[in-house]
Amino acid sequence: MLPTDALAGTGPAPAHPDSAGPRPGTAGLRHFPFGPFPVADDEPDSEETLELRLPAEFLGLRAGATAGLLDTIGTWGAVTTTAGSFQLLPVQLDRDLPLVHRWMNDPAVADFWELAGPPHRTEDHLRTQLRGDGRCVPCLGVLDDIPMSYWEIYRADLDPLAHSYPARPHDTGIHLLIGDAADRGRGLGSALLRAVADLILDRRPPCPRVVAEPDLRNTPSIAAFLNAGFRFTGEIDLPGKRAALMIRDRVLRDAL
Repeated sequence: MLPTDALAGTGPAPAHPDSAGPRPGTAGLRHFPFGPFPVADDEPDSEETLELRLPAEFLGLRAGATAGLLDTIGTWGAVTTTAGSFQLLPVQLDRDLPLVHRWMNDPAVADFWELAGPPHRTEDHLRTQLRGDGRCVPCLGVLDDIPMSYWEIYRADLDPLAHSYPARPHDTGIHLLIGDAADRGRGLGSALLRAVADLILDRRPPCPRVVAEPDLRNTPSIAAFLNAGFRFTGEIDLPGKRAALMIRDRVLRDAL
């Protein structure tokens, strides 16, 4: 996943919390059967990066692929946050396309996600994920019954991102876009990032870490991740950007 610049609105700059906007090569767009790749020598405790091919136990799944890879996000339910009751709802194209398309055409968002333009551009991006094998699920973030953000929850260990860091089995990545300017710059990004990271760790017991890759230039986004309990682990080169690799570890979640 390339983006994670999408914490649009954790500060005055970009509309990406982490500049989580999809650029070419991000989740749901390019999933290639690369790998496996060795773990970096400076992380001896890390497991080898998984191949980006689907594990054998999922090859026969069709309709159940999403449930198998990301544990049925639509059933995770609502959680209480400092900002209100929050829930991730998988995108339904006929219902959600106009809203997501409007957000993608916000100038503060367009530079990062590169999906501005006619509705079919956003539609093609969403369809690619919805018709995929389940390793990336696009969602609306609903706060107190109001859709106000767009999320992509993805299997980082099965994504091209796994080439760029010592991925572990079931690492889960997030991209976030806060839709309206009125919701940006008031701390919502940090609150929701923490809530969603906790939700992933609670609902996905095999997941050891939640990861993100904001653009290094997006300092408000990086600050939002740090405030949400993520730690900066280094810089990585991704197509179109140099990114900060941010990680929220299960074992450190109560300490950060």
